[in-house]
Amino acid sequence: MKKPPGKVRRLLSFFWNSITVVRRFVFNLLFLFLVIFLISIIFFDSEEDVPDGAALILAPQGNIVEQETETMLSSDIFGDAAKKETILKDIIDVIDFAKDDERIQVMVLDLRKMARAGISKLQDIGAALERFKSGGKQIIVFGDSFNQQQYLLAAHADRLYLSPMGTILLQGFGLYRKYYKTALEKLKIQFHAFRVGTYKSALEPFLRDNMSDDAKEANLAWLDVLWGDYKRVISQQRGLNSQQLDDYINNFPVYLARADGDAAVTALNLGLVDELITRDQMRQELIEMVGPDKDGLTFKQIAFDEYLDIIKPTLMPNSLTKDKVGIILASGIILDGEQPTGRIGGDTIAELIIRARKDNQVKALVLRVDSGGGSATASEVISREIELTRDSGKPVFVSMGSVAASGGYWIAAQADQIWATPTTITGSIGIFGAFPTFEKSLKSLGITSDGVGTTKLSGAFDPSRPLNELIAQSMNQMIERGYQRFIQRVAQGRNMEPEAVEKIAQGRVWAGTTAKELGLIDQLGNLQDTIRAAAEQADLTDYEITVITQPLTTREQLIKRLNRLIAAVFNFTRSTGQPLQKLYNSVVDSEISQLLLTEDPAGLYAFCLNCIEP
Repeated sequence: MKKPPGKVRRLLSFFWNSITVVRRFVFNLLFLFLVIFLISIIFFDSEEDVPDGAALILAPQGNIVEQETETMLSSDIFGDAAKKETILKDIIDVIDFAKDDERIQVMVLDLRKMARAGISKLQDIGAALERFKSGGKQIIVFGDSFNQQQYLLAAHADRLYLSPMGTILLQGFGLYRKYYKTALEKLKIQFHAFRVGTYKSALEPFLRDNMSDDAKEANLAWLDVLWGDYKRVISQQRGLNSQQLDDYINNFPVYLARADGDAAVTALNLGLVDELITRDQMRQELIEMVGPDKDGLTFKQIAFDEYLDIIKPTLMPNSLTKDKVGIILASGIILDGEQPTGRIGGDTIAELIIRARKDNQVKALVLRVDSGGGSATASEVISREIELTRDSGKPVFVSMGSVAASGGYWIAAQADQIWATPTTITGSIGIFGAFPTFEKSLKSLGITSDGVGTTKLSGAFDPSRPLNELIAQSMNQMIERGYQRFIQRVAQGRNMEPEAVEKIAQGRVWAGTTAKELGLIDQLGNLQDTIRAAAEQADLTDYEITVITQPLTTREQLIKRLNRLIAAVFNFTRSTGQPLQKLYNSVVDSEISQLLLTEDPAGLYAFCLNCIEP
């Protein structure tokens, strides 16, 4: 047998050696991370106690979420998901514990790194801040600037300070989508949509170049409710009226002119802040209030995450005999099968509900839903398990978060009671199906598709071929049947006539306040209110709260730890990809990106693209 020519042999040798070098580098890098991780546990994980009379620094980072999103290891390397998140329950637990902790003298809100949060989540935090103040302790806020979401929390402060170079940017709530109809036509992409419901506008971006009048009417209705509630909170906390806020926003240049273009003075003049001070002045004031730290460099303090680590053992249920109210978190897009935290897997949540139903210590179940929907099939899987648990005699209550719409409402409808906040976005009772075909795009490139098949449906799902007429007829029937199934499930769960549900369905989105008037929910309240109501229904007086979660495998635990290590190392590299990422985000809605993840077995979707978290 002849040997390969010299050049080919050298090329293959170079290729193989390159692979070996890369493999060694990757494994050495992972080994180094593990060594650093072990050293940090051994030498730097010693728990410090809370300094007496300290200031608690509450500094949420990233999006405020119901449940932390777990991603695969490789996603962090590519900079796809190394985003900070802060869990809503952790924030509320810290605030409520600090209220009665004699070691905590004052709370300092640092909102600089807080990103997105639904208004209902912010109001839950605001309620906890009010409880903290009721204990006689003060809340101080300082910021270089505040956006609209940050300011809703900042307004609860006893003293609200702004940098002399700062600004407060209030905009009101709006919903603006990107529309792709003309772009799809230019690309010669055929987008085939099947939907039921006058207001089921999830597919409008693909079918129109603007928002329909029906969608505008429906969206403005719930946006007005949310904005009215936002203004109510600010008015109560800052002693303003809603007309002043609207006038400030709509005539911002006029207000600026009165202060010679100084945005900070403009905010001060309106009463949005108490005083304009610099960072060093803020630091000195806190030193005088709580004393210096041990190094004498700043004020005595403890950070949010350090305080949470210290108090967590106290917050954990410690009784093996007490009756319990179980909580299951259902947060994110609804997908079929098993899914990690941060997404709702039909099989995953169903299994947790079964565990709660069969656990004799769990006397009542609260499902916390924070989702705009997704797979109709997965939604029905979860809905059925809720129905079985309810029929077993164990009370099942649903607490809606910022969003519980479309598939999110589907899984809630069978509960004994549904609770939501006034600003929860819910409803969107409707179904759709869609898929593109590319025969015209390919033909413009000189590519055609042809062949033979044994039936009229052979090759029907080939995207290079035109839409099969039998598939079109079938999809229309299946969508209509799925919609009627949705209507029937809501009517059954809510004890309403199907005709009554139909009138408030049609894919229309409602705010929590309106949803209660329409009978879609039972009561207005937050998660804590729902837990108390569920316990009362189960005749519980002395009980514990237990969060029912899927136990992690050893592999998942390792991935979770490595995720955080590698995210910290590679996070700085994400800045190099940010311009491209920003360009992508400006062209493609994140909600549409989510929709692309949804693979319903029947091709039926109960998803609300309009259900944003303002």
